[in-house]
Amino acid sequence: MPVERVERPVGTITRGTTNPNRLRRCDRWLTGPQAWRLRRPAQPPIVVDLGYGRSPVTTLELHDRLARVRRDVEVVGLEIDPDRVRQAMALARPGLAFARGGFEVPLTRGRRATVVRAFNVLRQYAEEEVPEAWDRVVRRLAPDGLLVDGTCDELGRLASWVAVDPSGPVSLTFSWRLRGMTQPSVVAERLPKALIHRNVPGEPVHDLLRRLDEAWDRSSAHASFGVRQRFVATVEALRDSGVEVRDGRGRWRLGELTVGWAEVAPASGPQAARTSPDTGGQRA
Repeated sequence: MPVERVERPVGTITRGTTNPNRLRRCDRWLTGPQAWRLRRPAQPPIVVDLGYGRSPVTTLELHDRLARVRRDVEVVGLEIDPDRVRQAMALARPGLAFARGGFEVPLTRGRRATVVRAFNVLRQYAEEEVPEAWDRVVRRLAPDGLLVDGTCDELGRLASWVAVDPSGPVSLTFSWRLRGMTQPSVVAERLPKALIHRNVPGEPVHDLLRRLDEAWDRSSAHASFGVRQRFVATVEALRDSGVEVRDGRGRWRLGELTVGWAEVAPASGPQAARTSPDTGGQRA
């Protein structure tokens, strides 16, 4: 198992709520636009599921999905609560391990993570604690590694996540279940901790969500062709207005939108200046 033994993991035990398929939207993104990160390393990549909760079901799902991209991927589920770790260990299998750990990401022999997925972990922390948590995890990443800090609802129908690499935050992704969606700004209730308190007038993320709603309203004529066509038209309008929209129609049709971090970076505070020119997508 590629994890050091730790007595005092860094962090706080989470509430631990989880459900099967809750993190499918993020997993789909990791095996889509971000799949190159798994394919590039010569050695088996390590992906860490940080704070998987009371049940390791989403960690097992993560391993199943990533193994379709890279058969020899190693997935490690980390939890601070020793009881959760003991229970999960019964489900370990080749390529999948569980251990006690937190933001220090205790990998052995100097190994570094290709991806660290931390979903619904930082939501219980104060906003000012986010940069330190990011920094701790990023120090444990491979050069092309990525921290995914996200939040979603209980069934995984609504989610958003920040992608953070060794240079800092690079993008923000929103993901909706399009059927039945009334306005895109409903995702505001599931913004990552770094942004959720910034959804107020004068902040970039508030402005982006307002513009997204306006584009959605203007695209109402496309509703006769289906909600996906309406959403694609919405994102195209947002992009044409000058917003740095990433990926393409294939992702938009899934109800997914990624923008550069500069579009949403807080107007003040530690994250304000932490912008990166990295595209966060496919590389040659």
